[in-house]
Amino acid sequence: MLENKYLQIKNINFYHGSTRILNDLNLDIYRNRITAIIGPSGSGKSTLLRILNRIYELYPNQRVKGEVLFDGQNILDKNIDLNLLRRRIGMVFSKTYTFPKYEYL
Repeated sequence: MLENKYLQIKNINFYHGSTRILNDLNLDIYRNRITAIIGPSGSGKSTLLRILNRIYELYPNQRVKGEVLFDGQNILDKNIDLNLLRRRIGMVFSKTYTFPKYEYL
């Protein structure tokens, strides 16, 4: 099944300032499979997704160590074309919508 690995996350450590948010994370994601990332609030799910799209770089004092191989290429390499990367690894953000208040007559 090695040839079906589409995304390999290897020894990822993510820091916000001096605080480590993710610690030695390793994960293989396979082609043509559904992968769910679940966990309690504050466990690093959104942080992991921001790493995959390199959105974390838009915020100060955030850095990542380790490798993320996408089709065999390390997407954390500084020479990666971010526009091309973000076309290939898209993000859909959730937004909380509250129900409008209705006043009943």
